[in-house]
Amino acid sequence: MTRRSCAIYATGIVCAHLLIVGIALVVAQVFQTMIHSRLKKEITLTEKSQVFEGWKNPPPPVYMEYYFFNVTNPEEFLAGGKAAVQQIGPYTYREYRPRENITFLENGTKVYALNPKTFVFVPEKSAGNPEVDIVRTVNIPFVAVMNELNSYSFFLRTLVSMYMNSIGIELFMNRTVHEVLWGFKDPLLTKIHSMKPEVDEYFGLMWKKNGTHEGEFVFHTGEENYLDYGKIDTWNGLREMSWWSSNQSNMINGTDGAVFHPLINRNELLYIFAADLCRSIHLAYVKDVEVKGIQAFRFAPPSDVLMSPKDNPTNAGFCVPAGDCLGTGVLKVSVCREGAPIVVSFPHFYQADPKYINAVDGLNPNKEEHETYLDLQPTTGVPIRACKRAQLNVILKRVQGFPKTKYINETIFPIMFVNETATIDDESASQMRTLLLIVTLVSNFPLLIVGMGIILLLVLVVLFCRNRQKKTAKDDTAYTQVSDKPDEPSQTAASQPMRNGSYIAMSPVEAQKC
Repeated sequence: MTRRSCAIYATGIVCAHLLIVGIALVVAQVFQTMIHSRLKKEITLTEKSQVFEGWKNPPPPVYMEYYFFNVTNPEEFLAGGKAAVQQIGPYTYREYRPRENITFLENGTKVYALNPKTFVFVPEKSAGNPEVDIVRTVNIPFVAVMNELNSYSFFLRTLVSMYMNSIGIELFMNRTVHEVLWGFKDPLLTKIHSMKPEVDEYFGLMWKKNGTHEGEFVFHTGEENYLDYGKIDTWNGLREMSWWSSNQSNMINGTDGAVFHPLINRNELLYIFAADLCRSIHLAYVKDVEVKGIQAFRFAPPSDVLMSPKDNPTNAGFCVPAGDCLGTGVLKVSVCREGAPIVVSFPHFYQADPKYINAVDGLNPNKEEHETYLDLQPTTGVPIRACKRAQLNVILKRVQGFPKTKYINETIFPIMFVNETATIDDESASQMRTLLLIVTLVSNFPLLIVGMGIILLLVLVVLFCRNRQKKTAKDDTAYTQVSDKPDEPSQTAASQPMRNGSYIAMSPVEAQKC
């Protein structure tokens, strides 16, 4: 056997083995199963894991951008006209949110934690100075008092209204952005505080929220089931709320939005419990995106999250009292917040009924600026970019006994909206790209084996064809007649003896010796 023949046989054997082993691994998905099993075990909130450190001190910077709606025609609105507003901002704050008082429970299957938040103003990302800029907006303490007195006698309401007029309290107020956000001493609340000390004399949309937490959380670590990773077990000791009018609406579902289980697919719904909204919401897959070279799935709240119960009966539980429902795109949360009739929505009433948008001039909802979304790396479940956008509104309507409201049309009045953003930092993005590259290489190793087998198969075909061509050429050379004489009849050639030089002949044995 020649060397060429040996090479052909060896190539064929190696090719066959690679193809058989590779195809078997692809069909059995051995490496994919191994990687997935490893991810399910590693992605847990255990004290020694790297994931735990990232959960304890999230590396991506979080920014809170506050936009306010400055009222430009208060007199016209009080006279029965349509309100007009002008958006101002953003006023941007860096949010720090480390988890504290971490305690593992039930053999490491659950973890208790507080999540205090601290805000620091970032002037270079802001449109102005919040301590200088003035905003004209609804006097929420005024509305809260009217709402509280609505069930009292007309005589009492009239007395309170006269007192408000005597000290110059109006339905709209002029305050600095800093005061509206972080608090100021309100004259009306100060008077009430003197009679009822439990009522705070200060008011601010973020009053007492700088350096405080949203409640006590107990999370699942994912030790028992990776699908439970990061899910909330209890909030303030509760497994369900009691504010809403149905058991389904009162459920505390999902995570707090900071982490999700690994191996996310496009068909599932992700749930987030939003303490500031007093409810859980779900997000659905929208599209594939790329963030800093990392492939991700974008999830966003579908239109049915704040849809009217007429179109989505499951939302009937958010009507309190039962049957008292608002339209699509708005949610009354005053049931869990004492005081004014507060309503939340997406900014500029995005995805809301057009009647709310048309009730106020100056609103321009659009998906790019006002949609809430979350970009998740599906293999690890890590959020790599997030935009949480929510708008705070208050219901303004006529209240007998308060003459200033005599002509106003009932309106869900926009106060401000916040754009909470976070994007993975460059260092974490680089680490994730490296991790995903390793995962991809290991997961696709069987395909690499199959590819090598196919390459060797092509080499084998080429070697076989070339060997066949050479053999054919040698056979043709060994038996080809060469003569300088004209052709003669076959019987004449057969009758004449062979002459030296008439034929050039090489036997196969002689060719091999050469």
